[in-house]
Amino acid sequence: MDDLPDATGPPITASVRSAEGGGAVSAPGAALPRRPAPAGGPGVLPQLVLAIVCGGYATGAALGWGSPELAATMGDFGLSGAAGLAATSCVWYGRTRSTRFRPAWLLFAASSAMAGFGNFVWGWYEVVLGRHVPSPSPADFCFLLFAPPAIIGLLVLARRPVTRAGWVCLALDSWLIGGSLLTLSWSLALAHTAHFAGETVAHAALSLAYPLLDIVLVSMVLALHFKRSSANRSAINTAIAALALTVLCDALFTSPLLQANYRSGQILDAGWFAGYMLMAYAPWVAREERESAARPGRPPAPPAGRPIAGSLAALTPYLAAAVCTLGILYNVLDGHHVDRVVLFTGCTVVLALVVRQGIMLLDNISLTQELAQKENHFRSLVQGSSDVIMIAAPTGILRYVSPAAAGVYGRDAEELVGSELASLIHPEDLGRVVHEVRRFLAAPPAEEPTTRIECRFRSGGGDWLNVESTVNRHHGGLIFNSRDVTERVRLQAQLQHTAEHDPLTDLPNRALFTKRVQQALAGRRVTDAGTAVLFIDLDGFKAVNDTVGHQAGDELLIQAARRLQDSVRAGDSTARFGGDEFAALIIGDGTRDPAAREYRILEVADRLRLTLSQPYLVEGGTEVRVAASIGVAFAEPDITPGTLMRNADLAMYRAKQAGKGRVELYAPQMQADVVRRTELASRLRTALHDGEFALLHQPVVELATGRITAVGAQARWRSAQGILFTPDEFLRVAEMDRGDESARTAELGRWTLERAAEQAGRRRLAGYTVPVHVRMSAARLLDKSLPPKSVEALILRHGLPSGSLVLELSGSDPRLPLDELEHRLVSLRRFGVRIALDGFGTGYAAMSALRRLPIDVLKLDRGLVDGVAESARLHKITAGLLRIAGDLGMESVADGVDDLEQARVLRAMGCTHGQGMAFAGALDEHRLRHALDRAPYPLPGLIPDSLAATLPGDPTDGGNQVLVGGALPVRSGVVGGAGALAHAPLRSNNETPVPPT
Repeated sequence: MDDLPDATGPPITASVRSAEGGGAVSAPGAALPRRPAPAGGPGVLPQLVLAIVCGGYATGAALGWGSPELAATMGDFGLSGAAGLAATSCVWYGRTRSTRFRPAWLLFAASSAMAGFGNFVWGWYEVVLGRHVPSPSPADFCFLLFAPPAIIGLLVLARRPVTRAGWVCLALDSWLIGGSLLTLSWSLALAHTAHFAGETVAHAALSLAYPLLDIVLVSMVLALHFKRSSANRSAINTAIAALALTVLCDALFTSPLLQANYRSGQILDAGWFAGYMLMAYAPWVAREERESAARPGRPPAPPAGRPIAGSLAALTPYLAAAVCTLGILYNVLDGHHVDRVVLFTGCTVVLALVVRQGIMLLDNISLTQELAQKENHFRSLVQGSSDVIMIAAPTGILRYVSPAAAGVYGRDAEELVGSELASLIHPEDLGRVVHEVRRFLAAPPAEEPTTRIECRFRSGGGDWLNVESTVNRHHGGLIFNSRDVTERVRLQAQLQHTAEHDPLTDLPNRALFTKRVQQALAGRRVTDAGTAVLFIDLDGFKAVNDTVGHQAGDELLIQAARRLQDSVRAGDSTARFGGDEFAALIIGDGTRDPAAREYRILEVADRLRLTLSQPYLVEGGTEVRVAASIGVAFAEPDITPGTLMRNADLAMYRAKQAGKGRVELYAPQMQADVVRRTELASRLRTALHDGEFALLHQPVVELATGRITAVGAQARWRSAQGILFTPDEFLRVAEMDRGDESARTAELGRWTLERAAEQAGRRRLAGYTVPVHVRMSAARLLDKSLPPKSVEALILRHGLPSGSLVLELSGSDPRLPLDELEHRLVSLRRFGVRIALDGFGTGYAAMSALRRLPIDVLKLDRGLVDGVAESARLHKITAGLLRIAGDLGMESVADGVDDLEQARVLRAMGCTHGQGMAFAGALDEHRLRHALDRAPYPLPGLIPDSLAATLPGDPTDGGNQVLVGGALPVRSGVVGGAGALAHAPLRSNNETPVPPT
């Protein structure tokens, strides 16, 4: 695309037919505005000084300087000073500037130095010695040496040809110019000069040398004028002008008329003086151009076209031949005999012209073939491209459309040519496109050569396609390189929708809902008073997942989302946050009365509660019911979206705590409760370091005899109120993040193991040899932060015999390296440590671990024990697992045996040991020893029922006497204890739990 140098073209007009009136509506674009020329450039002052100096010298020369002595001094030493200044300027520039034209300026400096030295010698004879200058003199040789360095410098400035033919043409052009000038000069003057009688050879040679060198110099000046380099154009032009003025004065001086009457200080010296001063100024023009271009906010001016100079360059050989012909005709018509020099020079000029024409003919044939190949190449690229290339005229009319339009737009290229571009763009996008085109054309081409425009384009079928176009300038118009991006736009819209919407219900997710809340708060007007956020949770949804299945739970969520969306107004927003949590943004209606707006929002919330609590018909025609707990928070002045949503969340949890299935309005007291729980969590985090934990033990009973055969160590935290919290409650109340919980769990596990080994050692010294079970995760056992021999060191430190310590592996992750775990367990077994697999039958207790790891005891998960007496299916599963333990020769421990009937059923299935509230809870050290001293626990089938009624733990006693020596004030966790919590199955859509207060 060609860049526009200025705004000479007409404005681009975009027209579209109006659907209402049917007329043409024009949207004029903006052409590139013409930049005003600066009032004064950085070279104005030096140019003014140069003009004043040269004008002053010319005035003095014209008036004779007032006296012959002053005229001679200014004519000789004045020219010498000007030439010396030019030499100094060129040397200084050449030594301080690193450019590729540096040799040329140094050569010009040498040329000027020769001229200055020659004028100095001339002045020495005339002014100092007071006599005529001899001929020849040293000054003549200095003047002769002026031309060769200048000629070589001009060759350095010339644009170097890139081919051998170019070098030949350059030499031929130089000879054509030089030969024609020689023919003309010889015919006019040099022939007479060459026949001077009585002159010495040196004087005759000197007389011919001056004009011949001037002819060569003029030839190089003319050749360089048409073949100079494009870089530093102003500096080169100034240097050429300086040399041309000097040569012109030399030519006038060598004429017999002026040479005979020449005196130093005359007007001819003003020409030489101006030439030397121009040469002194020439190199610094390039520096001024760079400073002007580097000025902030002023882009470099594009090179101006030179059609006249290009035409003259093409006509140069023919003009030279014409001059040569005129020289010959002058001799013939004047009746003179044709000189042999003129004849020879003319023949060589004609021969050079013929050779040059032949070279140019061959070069043109080669260029024509190359141009045709490139044209075919680019035509193939344009016609074979999948992108549509369109050229629009400044009026907005399409002048060219590539054939790809048929495949992209479904319209033939011929059909589009001649139509208005604006009529093909969607009306809603037209204004934006015209604005972008105007902005692009107003920008400087050097700063913004292209731009991108995306709009909708009418296809042949009448549909609108999303088109992305790269726009370039082209002779006042525009070139559009367009491609169909409809699929990309659809995919982006789909990805955006997926990122901001829930995949199950297609409701907005938390991110989009938060954005809409932020927009509602930021743009809330006076009429929006009463805007509120509702947080909704479905009570009893977990039971639907557990009883009917997760597929039915997903269907319930979809129906609940549809009900929620249908129950709000068009301007309101709904969202699903995950699980069974939903939210709604209710925009206020301008009610200023707080009571009225509270009544309105609570009415909306209660209507939503009733709607969501209606029965749901899910998979298989099953009808299920859930309730809805709703929290409401109003948008108060200066409230942030995060704070508003947090308040609604707190209100929703308060509704669940208050009995579920109700609506609660946020009150500041709820936030105070959160602060209180946070302070409690902070105190609990310091409890471990302050020694506020106690270690209790729960008996493990042999189901065949009722004897206590082992105890399970369990940590408890004793609060300031004397309540004992389980570790799960401690971590849950503290509301820690996952990383903090992991660190606390590891520290708590280390403390439990050390305390359990210490107390087991003390019991052994007191005569109680029951083993102690300590729960430890497999990941913790392989943790690099745990010393490799820490368990063995504990056993040796407290003198525990073999079999006194049983490690219960919990939470075994299948991603753990079994080889490393097996090696660690084998090492522990050599020290007499027995290994139990906790949570067998659920969670991650995989059969691969059972097959490879050295396991001594299988501990059934309480999920298999709870309901084993009532569920036949669960009975069969548990019995099968117990048979596996028996076949492998392992002991089995049932965790969570909460009644004696479960103990009886488990013993009948082959379970060897049990642990749970049917026997005792967690006991302190005093009550544990008291229990070890008492008789075995009564079990059904071991003693008569009448005798069992008089013993502790009577099943008819309602479970009030199950703790030997009395019960501790223990706050239990969720039914199933810590083990059940650790191995609860992970589900996608579970009921939101209620945090403790």
